[in-house]
Amino acid sequence: MSSVATLKRPEIKTALPGPNAQKIIEADAQFVTPSYPRPDYKLVIERGEGVWVTDVDGNVFLDCNAGVAVCNTGHCHPEVVKAVQEQSENFLHMCGTDFYYNLMPALARKLDEIVPVEGPTRTHFANSGTEAIETALKLAMHATGREKFIAFFNSFHGRTLGALSLTSSKAAQRSGFKRQLLDVTHVPFPNVFRHPFTGERTTPEEASRASLDWIENRLFKTTVPPEECAAIVVECVQGEGGYVPAPREFLHGLRRICDEHGILLVVDEVQSGMGRTGRMFACEHYDLKADIVCIAKGIASGLPLGLCVARAGLMDWKPGAHASTFGGNPVAIAAALKTIELLERELVANSASVGAYLQEGLRKLMEKHDSIGDVRGLGMMIGVEFVTDKASMKPDPEMRNRVEYACYERGLILLGAGFNTIRWSPPLILTRENADVALEIFDEAITAAGQNRHAL
Repeated sequence: MSSVATLKRPEIKTALPGPNAQKIIEADAQFVTPSYPRPDYKLVIERGEGVWVTDVDGNVFLDCNAGVAVCNTGHCHPEVVKAVQEQSENFLHMCGTDFYYNLMPALARKLDEIVPVEGPTRTHFANSGTEAIETALKLAMHATGREKFIAFFNSFHGRTLGALSLTSSKAAQRSGFKRQLLDVTHVPFPNVFRHPFTGERTTPEEASRASLDWIENRLFKTTVPPEECAAIVVECVQGEGGYVPAPREFLHGLRRICDEHGILLVVDEVQSGMGRTGRMFACEHYDLKADIVCIAKGIASGLPLGLCVARAGLMDWKPGAHASTFGGNPVAIAAALKTIELLERELVANSASVGAYLQEGLRKLMEKHDSIGDVRGLGMMIGVEFVTDKASMKPDPEMRNRVEYACYERGLILLGAGFNTIRWSPPLILTRENADVALEIFDEAITAAGQNRHAL
């Protein structure tokens, strides 16, 4: 690592949260739904620029979360802001599901070039990741005439009722909503750090074999007749489940199974797409071709946009079958087109190179701290899993939470994922110098959190 003595660093000027932040937090508690899954720390942002965010009390934080993997071009990238301003001066909305404007086919044409789907594609425009998933579910049922789905434990695909049927990240996301809306069967995901059935460290081949065997020799023979399965829905890198990359053997096994039984393979790239993993899409790391790809989060640098890109032959449904008033909003599309330009120009490459540098630094911290059991990921989608000790590798969610909070106190914004993992999903403009500062703070936070653990 380079010297961090003269590098820009976070500036914490008040107790956290500060007095202005406290007032907003109190108002939020009174008027806003309590269902939002906020972390223990309370960040009240006033403005953002690049990798830095400033709260309402003037405290400056280094953001290594990017609004949960959304602000891939950084906060308020000037070229994105200009594209938004220029489109806003023309028109804000005209409902692309009833009328026409050039932006929709322009973005769909670009997606046809870059999305890893075999052959020509068509795109449905939505407002979010969960809407993109809902589109994929409806499309799979419409195209196949089947109603059953397979998804994976620890997956996250959204919170609307259809997407929630797929989601298996946390019980709190399902609690209170009775039976699932769709016929979905969940299968253990092949986590190499924790074998899907034994919980022990294993190989990619063994983990893949266990999960694939469960589908072919257990589900298909007892529970889910393959001829009734519409789609298998998978994240190449599980997001909310703990930033867990799938083994190559597993994903190619899913592709084989789908081809053999006429099942559609839906790849959820909502969190892992748009340069996050050092490639435009995570499935490119695996040379995997999907039938349907779902995109959101990083596509429009912070503006709400969801996309479902599918093989053109699948999207033969008739007018009225599926639409959205705000889907394909012209301002969001203008931001998306500029975002893709920036990603292709430099940011995908930066995600790969600086992401590797960041992961190398985190692995050095794993050697130093007995509380870090695993460091994994691709590009700037990195998970750090906390354990009680390296001998037992017992998950330690309390330590994870203390580290997360200690980072916040020192001006570093990170967020948990899964049961005991901290996710690193910084803006893709992050530099090695920024990474050095973040790693130093993370090191200090782990030390402080460990001391607090021993004091309890």
